Amino acid sequence: MTSLWLDTHPVTAAAAAEPGESVEGRHFDTVVAGAGLTGLVTAVLLARSGQKVAVLEARSVGAVTTGHTTAKVSVLQGTTLSQIRRHQTDTVLQAYVDGNREGQAWLLRLLDERSVPYQRRAAYTYALTEQGAAALRKEQEAARAAELPVSWTDETELPFPVAGAIALENQAQIHPLQVLGALTEEFVERGGTLIEGVRVTGAGLGSPLSVKTTRGSVRADHLVLATGTPVLDRGGYFAKLLPQRSYVQAYRRPEPDGSIPQGMYLSADAPHRSLRTVPVHGEELLLVGGNGHVVGRHGSTRAAFDDLERWTQMHFPGVQRTHSWSAQDYRSANFIPFFGTLPRGGGGIYVATGYNKWGMTNAVAAALAISGEMLGGQLPWATTLGRRLTTPSDLMTGLKDNLAVGAHLAAGWASAELQTVPDEPPEEGQGLVGRQNGRPVGVSTVDGTTCRVSAVCPHMGGVLRWNGAEQSWDCPLHGSRFSAEGTLLEGPAVKGLSRAGDSAQS
Repeated sequence: MTSLWLDTHPVTAAAAAEPGESVEGRHFDTVVAGAGLTGLVTAVLLARSGQKVAVLEARSVGAVTTGHTTAKVSVLQGTTLSQIRRHQTDTVLQAYVDGNREGQAWLLRLLDERSVPYQRRAAYTYALTEQGAAALRKEQEAARAAELPVSWTDETELPFPVAGAIALENQAQIHPLQVLGALTEEFVERGGTLIEGVRVTGAGLGSPLSVKTTRGSVRADHLVLATGTPVLDRGGYFAKLLPQRSYVQAYRRPEPDGSIPQGMYLSADAPHRSLRTVPVHGEELLLVGGNGHVVGRHGSTRAAFDDLERWTQMHFPGVQRTHSWSAQDYRSANFIPFFGTLPRGGGGIYVATGYNKWGMTNAVAAALAISGEMLGGQLPWATTLGRRLTTPSDLMTGLKDNLAVGAHLAAGWASAELQTVPDEPPEEGQGLVGRQNGRPVGVSTVDGTTCRVSAVCPHMGGVLRWNGAEQSWDCPLHGSRFSAEGTLLEGPAVKGLSRAGDSAQS
């Protein structure tokens, strides 16, 4: 399930190490873990200052969140602003908007300088119900409080009636892999080192830091964790974040002149729907997203894709699907990202996480804040966001999130105890969890090969669930994901699943 972005513009990194080569003993001013938008913007900013910087990427450039986003560079973000306003003061709300505006401006300026194409579009949040319209009014009030010129409209390009919509003009949409390509080029031009296939697994405190990786230890004065969710458990961010998975599909119009909306749209009502256009290879595709849920807590991920297909065909008859994929992101309890120094990290480790599906602006804002702090600069909005208080509303949201984690932990172990692993392998594309020698074991069949792996997440012991659409094992606690063979794909875990034996099927 390759995303449209990765399929049409994969980034070839200038890797400084061959696969399997050790990086033991190398020294850098800063090591950045993760070659997504956060990591590469941070790396470029530090390289511009003259630092010797290395980006270590466990998979490949853009392989995780950035390569699977809907790539809207917008400060109107559904109903995010009103959600923030329920949790925080208007001062904090203003700082969030200021940071997003600065992140947006920096990114678009980079694209202009590097001649990378993007499209200016109006962003819309629309409602289908009176309840949704009421939410829009609150979002418009929050936007006005933060000095955003959001307007109300009853007219849209959508092929169905709406109860109202709010709009913010002059936003943008991008091809995220083209952006990562431009960042990679500049980073390498400035002497940066980018190595794919190297996973950061830990860090020993000291000066310099000892950054542990799958190919040896690297020394660095600073470490930036730009990995979606922090891979080091210091600070307990895994317990402060809700991992979310959502689905995206790209469609070709049945006729070249067929009408599709030109704005960027997101619904206020559930199930949420996201729409935008994508110019690629001389044609304009329609991108449709939605059906988000907490990772590992959906009855059928395949049904989520099928529902999105039905909805699209209902409203845009005759479109032809070209790509399907899903994306993972993390929401903090107060809807504001975490960025800055990692608690109990000795002052040399930095973290950025919790973008709540709006990483195209928040990732750049986080990179600006982290590099500014590291280089001795000062951004007033970043200072305000870094000092925000935990409110009773934050505590209640976090409590609900973690009560759900506890419930799924207990339920997963109880369910695994109820059945033993069957002798017959699952059908093609299927997976199940059972008990073998007193432990939960996951068994799946993919491409004719049956694999048996531990069904216990190595991060915090959650019992994994099979994701039939993506043929992966997903953890319902904190969002770690693994391939059918047990290879770590993403999340706070730092190692894969142990094998419990496998067999090939003819």
